Amino acid sequence: MAEDGTWEKLLAEVQKQADAAGKIDWVVSIDSTIARVHQHGATLKRDTGGPAESQESVVRAA
Repeated sequence: MAEDGTWEKLLAEVQKQADAAGKIDWVVSIDSTIARVHQHGATLKRDTGGPAESQESVVRAA
């Protein structure tokens, strides 16, 4: 990569020309949502409100 900014200048010029010709749709969507679990929340046992369900298969593997 060119450290003197050659590629940045080239990209800016190409974008400027394409924008002037109406060939660029400048739509941007930014989502900065951060969802964190409390340090003790990840391992807490939770009441699901119903009976426990077995996840075992009825048929044994051969």
